[in-house]
This record gives sequence, C-alpha cells and structure tokens, in this order.
Amino acid sequence: MARSLNRLSAVAVREIIQKGMYHDGGGLYLQVTANGARSWIYRYMLNGRSREMGLGAAHSIPLAEARQRAAECRRLRVDGVDPIEARTAEREQKKLGAVKAMTFDACAAAYIEAHESGWRNAKHRDQWRKTLSTYVSPIFGSLPVQAIDVGLVMKALEPIWQAKSETASRLRGRIEAILDWARVRGYRQSENPARWRGHLDKLLPARNKIRDIEHHAALPYDEIADFVAALRTQDGIAARALEFVILIAARTGEALGARWGEINWAERLWTVPAERMKAGKEHRVPLSDAALAILADLAKVRQSDFVFPGGRSDRPISNMAMTMTLRRMARGDLTVHGFRSTFRDWAAERTNFPREVARMALAHTVGDKVEAAYRRGDLSRKRRQLMEAWARFCASPKLPAEVVPIAGRG
Repeated sequence: MARSLNRLSAVAVREIIQKGMYHDGGGLYLQVTANGARSWIYRYMLNGRSREMGLGAAHSIPLAEARQRAAECRRLRVDGVDPIEARTAEREQKKLGAVKAMTFDACAAAYIEAHESGWRNAKHRDQWRKTLSTYVSPIFGSLPVQAIDVGLVMKALEPIWQAKSETASRLRGRIEAILDWARVRGYRQSENPARWRGHLDKLLPARNKIRDIEHHAALPYDEIADFVAALRTQDGIAARALEFVILIAARTGEALGARWGEINWAERLWTVPAERMKAGKEHRVPLSDAALAILADLAKVRQSDFVFPGGRSDRPISNMAMTMTLRRMARGDLTVHGFRSTFRDWAAERTNFPREVARMALAHTVGDKVEAAYRRGDLSRKRRQLMEAWARFCASPKLPAEVVPIAGRG
C-alpha cells in the first residue's frame, strides 16, 4: 500500500527528461512530451471512460503541491463529483463574479456606446456624459452597479432636485435607463432604485410642485407683424434664416441643416430627413409664398449645399447666429424656439383649424387615439392653408381680433 502513492521523488522529477508518463500514484502522473515540456496530469475513470485533467506545469507546480491537487480530485471523486466539471464551474463562477462587479461608470459608458448612434445629435450625447460625470460619478460611479440602491440615487438627486429640477429629472431618467440596461445584461438583479412611479415619487416632490416649468420666451402673436417688419430690415444669412424659421414654425436644428436637395420647388415642399427630426420621422413642410421667396433670393447667391451656409462651405451657420440677430435687434428677451409658441398660440386663438393640424405643422408627437388617426396622412392641404394664413398674418399690420377660417368653411 505504501508504494501505491508518492512513488516519485523531487530529485527524480527534476532529472526525468525522456518522453513518457510517470506515475506517482493515486492517479497523479508526470507527463513529459517529445519537446521536453513537463506537466502534471490526474487520470481517473468516469462512467467507464478514462479522463485526464491537467494540474499545471511541473516547472511552476512542485511535486508536493501536485500531490495536494491530486488528493483534492480524489476527494471529489469519492463524493461523486467530476473534478473537471467542478473546476469548470468554479472558473465560470469567478468569471461571473468579475463581470457582476462592473462599475456604474463602466455600465454608463457601455449604455451610451450602445445607444448613441440612435440619438439625434452630438449635443444630446454630451449632455448624457456631462450630467453623469458631474452628479453621479463622484458619488457612486466607481461602485459595482449591483450595489446601487435608493440611498445612493437619492444622494445624487437631492442636492439638485429643487435648484435644478429639469436637470435632476433628466438625470434620474438616465440613471434608471442605465440600471435597467445593467439588469437585462445580468450585472444586477434587484429592482431599479431610480424608478419614479410608485417609488421615488414617494420620496421627492414632482417637478410641477417645485416651480413652474420655464418655457422659451415667446413673442405675443399680435406683435409678430411688427417684429417681422423690423427683421426684414436686417441684413445677412442669419436674419433670413430667422425669418424662414418663423414662417414655417420649425425647430432651429431642422432649419439650420436644410440642404437645397431637400427643397421640392414644383410641389412647394421642404422634406426634413428623419435623422434631423426630434421624433426621428421624416417631416414634410408646405412652403408658403413668403417662405419660397426667401429661398428664391438665397438660391441666387447659393454658396454650398446648405440653404443657410456658414463661414465654411461644408457647414451651415451656427445655432447662435439667429440668437445674435435677436440681440442686435434689442430683443434678447426672446428665443428662436419661442416663435413656435407664438405660432401655436395664434393657430389656437385666431383660427378655426383643428388642433391636430397645428400640432402636425409643428411636428409634435401625437399623443392620443383621436390625433393618432390623423397620422395616416400628413394633412398637407390643410397645413398648406394654415401656413399661408400664418405668413399673411406675419406680414399684416395689427388688426382687430378675427378668426381665420379654413378654405371652404364658414
């Protein structure tokens, strides 16, 4: 029995150089290959089949340690456990543990990388990174994502929830999205501590309870004609761009990126591609006579593919150009985006066009079933009537309140 184990000696192990399998006993072998590589092998039978399990290289695993490893394998066999499967399971568990230790910052970076191609512009991506790095990373960015709880989320949100309510609300949504992503990927298992409904809404006041939501400064619609008249005295591409934006009630980014190839002169339409639209859907804009006149004048001095070219031929004017025009007109109290509100107020109060026509003109996302029915078309005829009426209103002096009818209606 004494010779069934520990048949080799440390000296013999060092001196053996000839190819072969040298048994130390108890299933432990020293394997020497033709090229002189030496390693430890544990051999055993499982379900009538011979199996071999590597225990490590002989130059790094001494004989005594190899015997300990072989002894552990024999103990597993006594318990009916396959040593190879047990080692595989242990390695997978360690690997899983390392994966699940992924930090919140690492998950945030992975989430942004996975989704940023679908975001509208670089500014949106920058806002994600900036808010997370400013308000979240210093608090729990370096912690494992599975460790994030309500207390940590509250620690990030509470300091800015009252003073910067809009930023805080967006930040909460971003944290929630990242934690949801981490859960789906298997990096965390518990419920989302950043969820609002039925969760954080019990701990934090709603935004509309804190302060009135700040809207973009808008010009009252009964002052628009005087403003447009003053705007038409201003020189430069930015002034024409601002007038165009007002006449078609477009968003700044949509108009600044306009290219000549998007203009259909015959059908009097401007088609904004989906990638430049907030809702991610192509938007067709009927052009009034006044809007077409602006384009016709700019086409005569066309400098690039952009309708409103900037200092470089491969770029449009900057998003600050129209704001600077407002400042030169001593109207720094207004915002470019606010003219969309001017248009919406006029359409609601001074016309009898259905609400969905104005909403579609503004490229707003339809929210209820009734309005959704209109999405089967784009109401182009009624929208064209609306935009022509708006252009006339912008060019008319102040008149007593009147209702602008839809053509064919009383």
